[in-house]
Amino acid sequence: MRSSINRLLLVVIFSCTFLISCTTKNSSEINDERPLVLTTFTILKDIASNIAGDRLVVKSITKPGAEIHSYQFTPSDIVKSKGAKLIIENGLGLEAWISKFTSSAGNIPKVKLTEGLTPLMIEDDLYAGKPNPHAWMSPNKAKHYVDKIVDAFIEIDPNGEDEYIENASSYKAKLSSLDKELRDSLSLIPKERRFLVTCEGAFTYLARDYGMQEGYLWPVNAESQVTPRRMVNLIEKIKENDIPTIFCESTVSAEAQKEVAKASNSVFGGTFYVDSLSDSDGPASTFLDLQRYNVQLLIKGLTNTSLKK
Repeated sequence: MRSSINRLLLVVIFSCTFLISCTTKNSSEINDERPLVLTTFTILKDIASNIAGDRLVVKSITKPGAEIHSYQFTPSDIVKSKGAKLIIENGLGLEAWISKFTSSAGNIPKVKLTEGLTPLMIEDDLYAGKPNPHAWMSPNKAKHYVDKIVDAFIEIDPNGEDEYIENASSYKAKLSSLDKELRDSLSLIPKERRFLVTCEGAFTYLARDYGMQEGYLWPVNAESQVTPRRMVNLIEKIKENDIPTIFCESTVSAEAQKEVAKASNSVFGGTFYVDSLSDSDGPASTFLDLQRYNVQLLIKGLTNTSLKK
């Protein structure tokens, strides 16, 4: 009798497990039937996901931590793009690989989020006349990204227009709050110390918004352009302006910047997130968190006099 009861219990447990598994699988399959949207990097995925709500599946081609300028896409990336209705890219020359990717993936429609935006130009002889592509680092410029995403989503899913517009309005309000928060926070840095030094000139938009000066080892998409002359020039700038702390970005090597810190008698203050979010359990798992984390790290480095050697 006990043996029969045990067998019955096993059958019930197995049946429940099977049903749960099927339910989960069916739910996943239903979700997969929603239009698929790809973004070129994780920050755009986060912004787009806030606009999409539950109506679309939004995925990033690149993973957290990837170097996005000269990303080498793989066959698996192409496979994952099957059935995509839209690719969202930044533009302004940021993703050098995207045209080849879309061609390989079957010429999926694209939207460039910086189209129609007036960019800041790179102030470097080697890149004279070229735009700085990191416009999302300005919360106000990011609102332009949101508007472009809304238009693109309505194009592929007209029935979701009201939801996309409502989600965009809510997210733009968060960007406005973020702008005020960053402005108030950065005002805590003494004016003579408002000098942001990183590896790449990716903070030009943020620096311009909040009245900061900027220094970097290379202007954009050119880690290979680190030369002794560039390092010497940055060391001199740091010494002349008595900059206590310098930084680098998560997607590039910080070794050259650490050498600059030693030679200039400054401190290497840590890693910013610019071209990529952190992993989900990291300090910059969303675009809004990324901005807050960077600014708090910057404030700590530029206001804590005990860090200065």
